[in-house]
Amino acid sequence: MKFRDGMWLTAEGMRVEYAEDVYNIAQTEKGLSLLCPTRKIRSRGDTLNQSTLTIDIEAASDGIISIETTHWAGAAVKGPNFDLFPDGQPKTEPQVTKGDKGTTLSAGSLSATIHPDQHTFDIRFHSTDGSHALTSLLGRSVGLAYNPAPSNPMQTGDMRDFKHYIFTQTTLGIGESVHGLGERFGAFNKVGQSISLWNADGGTSSDQAYKNVSFWLSSRGYGIFIDTPGRVELEIGSERCSRVQTSVEGQRLKWYIIYGPTPKDVLRRYSILTGKPSTVPSWSFGLWLSTSFTTNYDEATVNSFLEGMKKRDTQVDVFHYDCFWMKAFTWTDFVFDSERFPDPKAQISRLKESGLVKKVCVWINPYIAQHGAAFKDAAEKGYLLKRKNGDVWQWDLWQAGMGLVDFTNPDAVKWYVECLNGLFDQGVDCIKTDFGERIPTLDVEWFDKSVDAHKMHNYYAFIYNKIVYEALQARYGTSEAVLFARSACAGTQRFPLVWGGDCESTPEAMAESVRGGLGLGLSGFAFWSNDIGGFEGYPAPWIYKRWVAFGLLCSHSRLHGSSSYRVPWTIDDDDSSEEGCSRVLAKWTSLKTRLMPYFYAQAQTAVRNGWPLSLRAMCLEFPDDQTAWFLDRQFMVGDSLLAAPVFEESGAVEFYLPKGKWTSYFTNQVREGPGWFKEQHGFGSLPLYVRENTVLVLGKVGVKGAVYDYAKDVEVCLYQAKEGASAELVDNAGKLLGTLKVGANGELEGKELLTGEWRVSSDGREVDGSYEKTHIEWL
Repeated sequence: MKFRDGMWLTAEGMRVEYAEDVYNIAQTEKGLSLLCPTRKIRSRGDTLNQSTLTIDIEAASDGIISIETTHWAGAAVKGPNFDLFPDGQPKTEPQVTKGDKGTTLSAGSLSATIHPDQHTFDIRFHSTDGSHALTSLLGRSVGLAYNPAPSNPMQTGDMRDFKHYIFTQTTLGIGESVHGLGERFGAFNKVGQSISLWNADGGTSSDQAYKNVSFWLSSRGYGIFIDTPGRVELEIGSERCSRVQTSVEGQRLKWYIIYGPTPKDVLRRYSILTGKPSTVPSWSFGLWLSTSFTTNYDEATVNSFLEGMKKRDTQVDVFHYDCFWMKAFTWTDFVFDSERFPDPKAQISRLKESGLVKKVCVWINPYIAQHGAAFKDAAEKGYLLKRKNGDVWQWDLWQAGMGLVDFTNPDAVKWYVECLNGLFDQGVDCIKTDFGERIPTLDVEWFDKSVDAHKMHNYYAFIYNKIVYEALQARYGTSEAVLFARSACAGTQRFPLVWGGDCESTPEAMAESVRGGLGLGLSGFAFWSNDIGGFEGYPAPWIYKRWVAFGLLCSHSRLHGSSSYRVPWTIDDDDSSEEGCSRVLAKWTSLKTRLMPYFYAQAQTAVRNGWPLSLRAMCLEFPDDQTAWFLDRQFMVGDSLLAAPVFEESGAVEFYLPKGKWTSYFTNQVREGPGWFKEQHGFGSLPLYVRENTVLVLGKVGVKGAVYDYAKDVEVCLYQAKEGASAELVDNAGKLLGTLKVGANGELEGKELLTGEWRVSSDGREVDGSYEKTHIEWL
């Protein structure tokens, strides 16, 4: 939202008032409270007939300071509110000092300094040791606005016809870039963009987002978390080129500035504030196969898919039943279509006993169709959201006459969990929590009267996913719960995992997905997936195969489509050659399976720190390389593997290697960065490079499935490994077994952790014959 028409004019219909003075600074228990009139006070008469803004600056934790701007403090504070510091708030003593440069509040490593001159509005955020200047609130950077503009102050006695906004503008440094704000599919660097944080079902080719996260990361070593689940409007160098404007409708705006100095430090502190990602079981890293959406399937179809995958040498770890496991017009009533699945419990049991699949997932959403078995009971008992006149809120978008579960009603939550338990009783192991974006805000009344319908729109995703995740934990154990969620807001990273929504089957959409995954990773989410091959449309064989390579290097990998299947033999008429879809899928699934000792150890590190596993933006690992902040067609898998998807049918790809030596995973050939490189790849490879000084643990060649003994029969590969290079070794439950480390003499320490027929390869991995026919050409 823009409040000005260029530099000199106010936007049409707006009245804008800025904090001009810092009239008084009061010390509080947690920090400082600033009284800021909206014109300079030079006489007693200036204190009359004008507005003031109160700016409360408080120490929240080491390296974290909160800034809350308030106009009218008597406005009701309605929920829901973000669940901050869910693991407990670390104690931090605010330190207030006064000197020639002004009044300074320090929260450990981060400080805010208010200019000593009352008539100079200037608040600077910097590292306490003075080594890093971060951002500032300067003149005309904090204000309030009315729309339409009142012509007389008396008019504001009745605010029913006015909208009221609070905004702040933090400075953007020269060359500073801004990233995150959830899973956004446009440009990776958000500078120059107008962004509205409002969850929407808009696909991956628009400026809308399923997962709006009110946190952004700066290339200058800080991040900002905006503490409201309501709509937030951002003008990122798009209203004033040198500032980031944040605005909300209402009387208050609160945000936290989080200091690094590195982006990894920022994300670690952000995870303390909003919650760390939970761990996910090792089986979830295996290949997921779906029925697809509107395709025709029954028990025989499912069996044929899984048997076909086994015949073509690809192990499926999780099978997913999409929407039509229920009858049409009944979603979600939690009842299998008896005509197509007469005995789902027995079928699921047979699938698992056959070894064709380890786990089963089903699709749900929080909408209750009028024609489903669940609607009547839910409506009569008050479990559905209501209109203000007492009617159940309904519409015909998506499901005819559907209602929405009111998760602010504790009894509705219990009922919903009972429905989920019925699925678990039939053998369902994990849940795809789809939708949750189109949450109404007008003419509705929630069971909990203390909540603001406007704030519930985004926050509903948090409640919905939390309830399902905790139901899975209650049934299967704390570390065995897995979601496949589409909607999210800040904090939802605690309930993994999420996927990228409805993308088209085009190379452009694959690039959109990469950008979305990178941005979400910089918003505190550790685990992410996407629809391999694209969701909408019919992927050409070359797109499918390139997407397979990309998808199997994401933290989680699922084959899923809309109106067409994604089993490989349906894509290319069952081409059985080495370059056919089936063989390519088998190769990439096998590669990820071999990488599981690395993947799962890195997953534990990601969870501890709030870092993305994959996709991990290059800037997290190489923040001092300015190029890394603009790389949106490649990513890191953990801290040691670099991957660059191929978007061209020809196999041509251009990518960047930061400073250091990098070894091709496929050939052991070494390149040296920094620099841009071009390569030509067949379908069995892409630029996958191992960072120097890496100890990479690989599973045995030919091992099937994601779950096995990660310390047995392994190959320990050393890549320019110097003394001190190390790798954590975990078991398939995520328990730390110990650390493998290169000693002073170049020998590997920690070998006693390894079992079976293990080996050490000192110059990269032992290149086996599985990639002999892979075409890689350096250009």
